Amino acid sequence: MAKYDDLSESEMEEKAEHFKEIMHRMESEIQKGYIGQEEVINKILLTVAAGGNILLEGVPGLGKSLLVEQLGRVVENTEFNRIQFTPDKLPSDIVGVEAYNDDKGFYVEKGPIFANFILADEINRAPPKVQSAMLEAMQEHKVSIGDETFHLPEPFFTMATQNPVEQGGTYPLPEAQIDRFLFKIYLDYPKKKNEQKIIDMNANIMDDDDFDVSAVVSREEVKNLQAFSKQVVVRPEIKEYIVDLVDASRNPADYGMEYADYIEWGCTPRASINLALAGRAQALYQGRHYVTPEDIRDIIEEVFVHRIMLNYEGEAQGIEVEDIIENIVNRVPVR
Repeated sequence: MAKYDDLSESEMEEKAEHFKEIMHRMESEIQKGYIGQEEVINKILLTVAAGGNILLEGVPGLGKSLLVEQLGRVVENTEFNRIQFTPDKLPSDIVGVEAYNDDKGFYVEKGPIFANFILADEINRAPPKVQSAMLEAMQEHKVSIGDETFHLPEPFFTMATQNPVEQGGTYPLPEAQIDRFLFKIYLDYPKKKNEQKIIDMNANIMDDDDFDVSAVVSREEVKNLQAFSKQVVVRPEIKEYIVDLVDASRNPADYGMEYADYIEWGCTPRASINLALAGRAQALYQGRHYVTPEDIRDIIEEVFVHRIMLNYEGEAQGIEVEDIIENIVNRVPVR
């Protein structure tokens, strides 16, 4: 993985344009095998560039597995695994187990988390101990099996899903666990014109190899993208703007917000960190080596939506968290 600590201004500009081209190349290739949902694909690529993970909410049948699988296809020599979470899952079913047989003696059987791109499907159907094991591995990029610690392959990306309709028999993710996700996004039904294209495409698909999606970037290029993303400049006034936005979620009355009485909990410091990380990725997507206020505003909803909790009165009044986020953006001045 390349290092980008001491680049000149012109070199930073050149690298930013290079990584913009890589992100757009990946985006175009994924869209060959996944029709529509351009905004979701964009946010997933930003999450990959930022080195984060994403929580996606949507009903079954919208192609979530296909989306992550196509992401794995565009990066050469990477592996995709889908983990279906159920109430009877154990942590060892995710990370692996230490086993024994007469021929090998004690050996480690690695679990499905040892892949580059993971779909953690319906993660809220697994008991808390399993959720915790998955999310800890997702955060730390390493797992312990027996007395040994194993690093997960890089790049490593997890898209966890929740079904908003069927909540019976589920274990809702605690706020502290949800806070680990860079973004939360909603996958909606495809548009009518796209659904017709989906019908046509699937008429010619017999198995996964029939998708016209190829590897267009290397693993090393993705790792370099993630490394350079961390070097994108966040100027002091942008950091102040980020902190003000987060503070407005905690102390809304100080900013004259009309929804101040409806907020139970505001954002944690992870929101500030993730606004900066995602803002850097958004700047790169635009071909810039520095973050602007527009970059922050472009990604604030996906960073804040799972971090602001409404109180009972807010829920009773039908207030949406998205309304509060819009109010925050409108009330906090750009420095």
